[in-house]
Amino acid sequence: MRIRRPALLTVTATLSAGALVVAGLSPGAAAVGGPPQPAPKNPTAIGFGGAVSSVDPDATAVGLSVLRKGGNAVDAAVATAAALGVTEPYSAGIGGGGYFVYYDAKTRKVHTLDGRETAPAAMPSNAFINPATGQPYKFFPDLVTSGVSVGVPGTPATWDSALRRWGTLSLGRALAPAAKLAQDGFVVDQTFRNQTLDNKARFAAVVPTAQLFLPNGDAPVVGSTFRNKDLAKTYRLLGAKGLSAFYSGPLAQEMQNVVQNPPKTPGTTLPVMPGHLTTADLAAYKLLKQEPTKMSYRGLDVYGMAPSSSGGTTVGEALNILATKNLGKMTQTQALHHYLEASALAFADRAAYVGDPAFSNVPTKELLSKGFGAERACLIDPAKAATKPVKAGSPDGSYTPCAAGTIADKRPDVEGLSTTHLTTADRWGNVVAYTLTIEQTGGSGITVPGRGFLLNNELTDFTAVYDPADPNRIQPLKRPRSSMSPTIVLKDGKPYLALGSPGGSTIITTVLQTLVNRVDLGMTLPDALAAPRASQRNTANVTAEPDFIKQYDAGLKPLGHNLVLAGDALTSAAEIGAATAIEFLPHGGFLAAAEPKRRGGGAAGTVWQLWPN
Repeated sequence: MRIRRPALLTVTATLSAGALVVAGLSPGAAAVGGPPQPAPKNPTAIGFGGAVSSVDPDATAVGLSVLRKGGNAVDAAVATAAALGVTEPYSAGIGGGGYFVYYDAKTRKVHTLDGRETAPAAMPSNAFINPATGQPYKFFPDLVTSGVSVGVPGTPATWDSALRRWGTLSLGRALAPAAKLAQDGFVVDQTFRNQTLDNKARFAAVVPTAQLFLPNGDAPVVGSTFRNKDLAKTYRLLGAKGLSAFYSGPLAQEMQNVVQNPPKTPGTTLPVMPGHLTTADLAAYKLLKQEPTKMSYRGLDVYGMAPSSSGGTTVGEALNILATKNLGKMTQTQALHHYLEASALAFADRAAYVGDPAFSNVPTKELLSKGFGAERACLIDPAKAATKPVKAGSPDGSYTPCAAGTIADKRPDVEGLSTTHLTTADRWGNVVAYTLTIEQTGGSGITVPGRGFLLNNELTDFTAVYDPADPNRIQPLKRPRSSMSPTIVLKDGKPYLALGSPGGSTIITTVLQTLVNRVDLGMTLPDALAAPRASQRNTANVTAEPDFIKQYDAGLKPLGHNLVLAGDALTSAAEIGAATAIEFLPHGGFLAAAEPKRRGGGAAGTVWQLWPN
């Protein structure tokens, strides 16, 4: 490939100075003459030959090493994800699931893998109801720290299938760098320590979790080396034996045992209820390969995940609503007003219609139709925010201007805010956007003894109280509705952007707002990711970051938007999401971007890096 660097350097010069923060050391370096330091993070990188962006510098370095050795974007994605299972064990790992979106440069087609967790076959409809009271279990910390919240993991099946279909490496070779990272250890940073401390009471309640993540009763200290030799052995086992080592045999039996009889610490006040996972459930798990969602926006083709994820339909519907408006000609306040109102309308339809399509008739085509988007768009009043919750529309194929909604959904949204996202691209033009999770920060809090990984608590994404009309009601073998929104955007059939984020249901608004920032408001990609965020999910209040409230409350409050500080039950951090993205530059260049500050900042890199160097 002939490299025309002057053109790329011109692109470099257009980036805002605030976005181009240089960390100063290459990933994994330590201060000369001092104690080990956490790997520094470059949130923005520009170069050639491929790119990786994730929340963690060690994981990004693993992905880049795979690309440098000739691996493709799929190989790098699996290797990076496995490394995140080491360094981000409270957000992702083989005990969870996720959604994998892949663009194939040869065929110019987008493919997806649904590796979402499933409910066990014996899962009762009243699984989240306390028989002693007849009321739902207390969500936090009781339900999230339990065996009853554990679904059948899909992550190992996702990795294996992605490599077999589109990769060049075997599962063993793809997992080898992460196994070494787990064996040798990584230097603990403040984010890892804080996340451990935020979960200290939950982790302390489960014996193997306390042993692994609370050595000597405390979270690992910043600057110490955290090793997970049990996980290294598990990765090597999967590499040598394949999927059968996870979904059958001794490991499957151990997962059943720990879920059905959680090893509680004597004296703990948490109930840590047993669950329903069996070896038969593990053996029967099926990964789904399905068509992506697709819609057009401002001349771009936007691809995402179809249900069981609600990401593709909800982001797509909101964009269809906004497509009828010229946001670029609006004031900042008006553009944000329309973004918030479009999000509320799309979330109303998400709640009413989206669930696992194997159990509910999800009108995916109509939710993404231009006619339905236009019908919903005319309900936006430029001078006044609608009273929330707004009613769901009727995606029935017959659309008239400003049709009245049906009913307003008031079911609480309890989807966990953790998860992680990674984005990779290679020199051949293949692209991966991959969001994976174990749900809550720390998942179920249950570590499989001697195996080094936490199990998910994804089943808490089901609606707690059973309602036959709810598309997200609890049912055996069902995938709970997710908000994960890995997204690939094409321009003239070629990659333009790839992005995604963690954050529970705020994933959808983070992806949507980032796209609006970049496409409509003309921000650079680093600025689009760094911009303060707000999330309107069809509720009376708009959750927002402090800087968003500081900058926009005066303009949005008179329109009827009530901005309140974001946050969750696990942490006091008032932040939304932790996105990663790649933009495809002229002449084969890449701009990889991650968060400069959220969740401690992310790490972006390219194979042949021009900036920073």
